[in-house]
Amino acid sequence: MSVQKEEIIDWFKSLQDSICMALEQEDGKAKFQEDFWERPGGGGGRTRIIQHGNVLEKGGVNFSAVEGTLPEKIQNALGVQSNQFLATGVSIVIHPISPKVPIIHMNTRYFELEDGTYWFGGGIDLTPHYVVKEDAQYFHQQLKTVCDKYDADFYPKFKKWADDYFFIPHRDETRGIGGIFFDRLKESEKLTKQQIFDFVKDVGSAFAPIYTRFMAAHKDETYNEEEKNWQLIRRGRYVEFNLVYDKGTKFGLDTSGRIESILMSLPELASWQYNVQVDDESAEGKTLSMLQKGINWVDLNA
Repeated sequence: MSVQKEEIIDWFKSLQDSICMALEQEDGKAKFQEDFWERPGGGGGRTRIIQHGNVLEKGGVNFSAVEGTLPEKIQNALGVQSNQFLATGVSIVIHPISPKVPIIHMNTRYFELEDGTYWFGGGIDLTPHYVVKEDAQYFHQQLKTVCDKYDADFYPKFKKWADDYFFIPHRDETRGIGGIFFDRLKESEKLTKQQIFDFVKDVGSAFAPIYTRFMAAHKDETYNEEEKNWQLIRRGRYVEFNLVYDKGTKFGLDTSGRIESILMSLPELASWQYNVQVDDESAEGKTLSMLQKGINWVDLNA
């Protein structure tokens, strides 16, 4: 029997639980605040927010399973005929206190229509305030290992998709060092629906070990006011992307989602300073030089 939506929903709930537990343990201070909510059109979710910890300034690990009638605007955008939908998944954005610890985002999701149309989507990407090449290589190697388990074409395809998706056109720069991004993934000659679901589960399960490693490695590093100021500027770029380009944000707003949950991706503090200029040879300048598409992070010597 093909995997059913109830199994997918239950697994996303368990993913939310395990990630929250791992982040609380590594932070050592902050605990998640949980809000249950219901969507007027059908379904609801569990919003979990962590704030003011030892390592984490603000973050969210959200689960939702919403259903009902798909607005005509979304129906047309997706190119589908059926208008009764279910959308479920886990969405995460973490903003650390220290500029030496990176921002991270992950989303794993499932979408289904009453006519049987379905697909999985998601991805994970890293946004360092300062790019550390060894961290970038580790991050991408972990994702490549997950992808290669299922299809050798996944990593190069999904890595490019992330480069293209997490890009800020008006700044001509990537949001960070990318990762993987995929959408409308469904069974094919290569993989069954169960195998696609297993891939999504492996992507989700990779999150906690990857990010807690970065938390542990960099949380005690010292930083100065100039580096903190740079962090606020980079957060501003993060906000620009999420409010102007992010499809998940737009979908949530267009389907009357819970606004506090949708905007949990925004940092507590950010900055927009006029005409910021940095020295090309500074740490900030070197980071900017690496915010571009097509970098082979797994093998930087390639």
